[in-house]
Amino acid sequence: MVGACCISSCKEQQMDKEKSAYLLIEQKIDSLLALMTLDEKIGQMTQVRHFDDIQEDDITSKFIGSIIHTQGPLPGNNAEEWQAKFTRLQKKALSTRLGIPLIFGVDAIHGQNTYEGATIFPHNIGFGATQNRELVKQAAKITAIESQATGFNWVFSPCVAIPYNEKWGRVYEAFSESTELTGQLTKASVEGLQGDDLKNSKTVMATAKHFVGDGATDFGLEGGETSISLKEVRERLLPPYKVAVDAGVGSVMASFNSMSGIPMHAHKDLITNVLKKNMGFDGIMVSDWKGYSRFGENDVINAGVDMIMAVEGDFEMYQEGLKKGVESGYVSQERIDDAVRRILRQKYRLGVFENPFPDSSLIEKIGIQEHRDIARQAVRESLVLLKNDNSLLPLNKKMGKIVVVGEHANNSGLQSGGWTINWQGSTENYKGATTILEGIKKTAEGTVIYDTDASGDHSDADVAIIVIGETPYAESFGDIGGEIDAYQLTLTESHQNYVDTYVDMGVKTIVVLISGRALVTTKQIEQSTAFVAAWLPGSEGDGIAEVLFGEHNFKGKLPHSWPKSEEDYNGKYGPNFWDDSIKPLLPYGFGLHY
Repeated sequence: MVGACCISSCKEQQMDKEKSAYLLIEQKIDSLLALMTLDEKIGQMTQVRHFDDIQEDDITSKFIGSIIHTQGPLPGNNAEEWQAKFTRLQKKALSTRLGIPLIFGVDAIHGQNTYEGATIFPHNIGFGATQNRELVKQAAKITAIESQATGFNWVFSPCVAIPYNEKWGRVYEAFSESTELTGQLTKASVEGLQGDDLKNSKTVMATAKHFVGDGATDFGLEGGETSISLKEVRERLLPPYKVAVDAGVGSVMASFNSMSGIPMHAHKDLITNVLKKNMGFDGIMVSDWKGYSRFGENDVINAGVDMIMAVEGDFEMYQEGLKKGVESGYVSQERIDDAVRRILRQKYRLGVFENPFPDSSLIEKIGIQEHRDIARQAVRESLVLLKNDNSLLPLNKKMGKIVVVGEHANNSGLQSGGWTINWQGSTENYKGATTILEGIKKTAEGTVIYDTDASGDHSDADVAIIVIGETPYAESFGDIGGEIDAYQLTLTESHQNYVDTYVDMGVKTIVVLISGRALVTTKQIEQSTAFVAAWLPGSEGDGIAEVLFGEHNFKGKLPHSWPKSEEDYNGKYGPNFWDDSIKPLLPYGFGLHY
């Protein structure tokens, strides 16, 4: 009984402490707001790139609130130079009349993926296959450290979409088609990124995105219409956001899609009423790319978006347009003050008023072996074994001759997918990464031959490991049937030929599929002796060999139902576990093991 009282008392003391800290921040915000001009408030609501969008003096004259790094000129040649660049920009912000510091954001989708040499984890679809909450949390902690080491205290992750259709080019950014699993991994990711105290230099502010319905558009079209019912939105799409809010997520990003014909950026009912009021979200609602000019200008502000990515020519028109909106009465002063309050609140929580500069001691943590070991574990646990005839796997390390086939086997860029070093990914090897072929050569004790394009005659091989899949893409560039339409639901003809060639030789064939989504590979699964879905493993490609050769068992389970044919996608959506009208080839949760 005494123990219970002590626990209750401790909880009450902790709640009192948190309430006092909250009230203190609110008092500081009240004081700042009372001093701020309209121009200074609009400045705080502005997020720009550190290049092209602005001259550095604009930070002081336009009172910029946030800087982002995206595809484009790098801040420097190494982490020291990245930190130095952002420190210089921060000093300009601190030199303004009120000295409000900047916050620095980056798309750290699967590690600090904009920095070559950082630890790159499997994309979220791979983490969905692991179903390992603790592993997701560990990866998020590492992402926070390596992001801070390169100068950032805000990351635009995790993506908590629920994909309905493999034609969508962002399926791999989401964890799963399962709302429940997505919620569990969302909580782990937010907790890992933000830690117990955002003021800790090893933590960053997380962003749940994209609110809401981005993965549930008709026919999987990026930025399309989400025509599902509000009941489905409440039951399937909103729960991970509630989980993120309850976990204290610092920001939420608006989505490109529309719902009931209303762009989500301008959907006041969902942003203000549902997210902010009903869920109790008190952080920053940030727009996505050019959200102001693309989705209704001041209607976006009135809907509840607090900070605008004013990029690619939007900067001045946004600031001028919003100011005119306030002066005309179209945007209320109360809405502006609410937006600025939310931004300042997160800046105080991040501790950037007291410690505005990056921590140089973290630089030595970038890409260290300890971090890569966790990433390699994630690779191992993400692998899903779909077929293993006659127990071909695990392979015997003493096997006489192994042929490895396919350009994906020896290319860390191809194995990592989009959002890796470059926005659209890379087709070349990058610093610090290991390839699948390297792992096989390191593990096998017999002869390993690399046949890049299946042109060699290796009918005497004991086994062929054929590594095939998609080339990197990001956002709408990966949509199937969209504006770009460079991808398909099946393997390319050349990759199908790789499998055909070795099957026709009579060689036992292991297919390792590198992809950002479940592809229609019914024929290849039938042809092969063993088939592995490896998703987009990131920088630690050698982790795949550790499972193929039995140093670790397969643990992965399908985070998405696996399609049997392209006809599965003739309607708006493909096969999934909550709609039994389309029977998948393999169900959600399927996965073999030794």
